[in-house]
Amino acid sequence: MSESAFADRIVQNLLDTDLYKLSMMQAVLHNYPNVDVEWEFRCRNSEDLRPYLKEIRHQIEQLCDLSLSVEETGFLERITFMKPDFLRFLGLFRFNLRYVQTSIENDELTIRLAGPWLHVILFEVPILAIVSEVRNRYRNPNTLLVQARDQLYRKFDWLTASATPDELAELKVADFGTRRRFSFAVQEDVVSVLKKDFPGQFVGTSNVHLARKFDLKPLGTMAHEWIMAHQQLGPRLIDSQIAALDCWVREYRGLLGIALTDCITTDAFLGDFDLFFAKLFDGLRHDSGDPVQWAEKCIKHYQKLGIDPMTKTLVFSDGLNLPKALEIFRALRGRINVSFGIGTNLTADVPGIEPMSIVLKMTACAGQPVAKISDEPGKTQCKDPEFVSYLRHVFKVPA
Repeated sequence: MSESAFADRIVQNLLDTDLYKLSMMQAVLHNYPNVDVEWEFRCRNSEDLRPYLKEIRHQIEQLCDLSLSVEETGFLERITFMKPDFLRFLGLFRFNLRYVQTSIENDELTIRLAGPWLHVILFEVPILAIVSEVRNRYRNPNTLLVQARDQLYRKFDWLTASATPDELAELKVADFGTRRRFSFAVQEDVVSVLKKDFPGQFVGTSNVHLARKFDLKPLGTMAHEWIMAHQQLGPRLIDSQIAALDCWVREYRGLLGIALTDCITTDAFLGDFDLFFAKLFDGLRHDSGDPVQWAEKCIKHYQKLGIDPMTKTLVFSDGLNLPKALEIFRALRGRINVSFGIGTNLTADVPGIEPMSIVLKMTACAGQPVAKISDEPGKTQCKDPEFVSYLRHVFKVPA
């Protein structure tokens, strides 16, 4: 009998999260242990999630039972950049519901986080995974694992038929699909299949628990929140990206060297990404706007600084699927190293079921607004239009 795509408990493990949450959490512990932040949930496609409030609350409450096991701590100890004091802190860490508010406001599901960044930071990924899986469980209760698995094989059959053997040997794909996965069981099955049947293309997962379970490399560095927070933590707003990158370099000293470019726009980022940072960071990550145009900008920037682009890596992670990845790969092959993190299209692709478009983003830091503008108008996020205008003015970003 085929297995169901669902289990009773959605998040069963503290490490069932993305690696970049842990890397940022360590940097927060060492640099900003007392800074307060606020976060807000948003469903981008205006789906009615009100019927699921009770079950979402129940699943969030269950997060409070989670803690690191001895074996999990041992796994983290083998990750070179994780410091003993952070692992001791993580061993004591528990999710605390006082920092979470779930309700219905203006006929919409509302989820808000407010509290110390250090204690709020780990809520984002499990809450998004919970909302997605609860919705899928209610709307599609009879979904079977085999449906997602067959879809995965179809995709890789297409890739094998479409790419040359040389291209297949070079094209590298990672799973970045924790936050909006169809269910935990689907993501686990996808990672298992990728490791077993497509080892030439599959290089790892952002999910720390699954990396441990399947003996894979956990992948990830920083997210938008790191750069957004520095809009209120740096000395001046114009220096906020420099402050974020500088703090990261001091924390990791050459490790975790992929920087995210589109918090304010890539043009504004590259203005701050001088020779010092360009030499220290291994590469850049794309998360909005046209991927090939973005890559051309990055290549040009490296060349202008006298850096050989083939010594750097561009990581693509914006709404990817295999055809898009192959197209980008072909456009850039031999000019700069590329890697692809595929999320929803790997872990939430079940025939006939539309995946969710949900985010949980930082809205304030140290009592003041923060914003993400990005390279795509629809992805701009901020509660305070005046702050967005001010940010655009300071970084000379046209409206």
